[in-house]
Amino acid sequence: MAPVGPRSGDAIFSSIDRVNAELFTLTYGAIVRQLLTDLEDVDEVNKQLDQMGYNIGIRLIDEFLAKSGVSRCVDFKETAEMIAKVGFKMFLGVTASVSSWDADGTCCSIILEDNPLVDFVELPDTCQGLYYCNILSGVIRGALEMVSMKTEVT
Repeated sequence: MAPVGPRSGDAIFSSIDRVNAELFTLTYGAIVRQLLTDLEDVDEVNKQLDQMGYNIGIRLIDEFLAKSGVSRCVDFKETAEMIAKVGFKMFLGVTASVSSWDADGTCCSIILEDNPLVDFVELPDTCQGLYYCNILSGVIRGALEMVSMKTEVT
């Protein structure tokens, strides 16, 4: 039997069960709203969103590795590309781009052109400083930590 090669984000996204995008977006918004109500401090909400994402990421990496068929990445640049092109497509249905690399190749930006988490979102002035999508930073940090990559994600 021939070895199974890595699958593209599109192929994986089309083959897995998924929840309705509007339901997902509105549920996430309700979680953020409840955190704002309960914690009453934007900085604490940012920390909580990051921690929630981290907890998701440490579990999500198993599904990613099992379903994507990717092999070990050789460096951080390849890892960032895999997250942007396969990971985001697989779990959110969007493709991201990687840019703004530093000279050492240890720092970059992952840009989502179409972020499904921000559909239907209007933040009031009282939410200045809220990193609404901070959960995504936590997911990336948690997933990378599980494959022995210590990172700072902001």
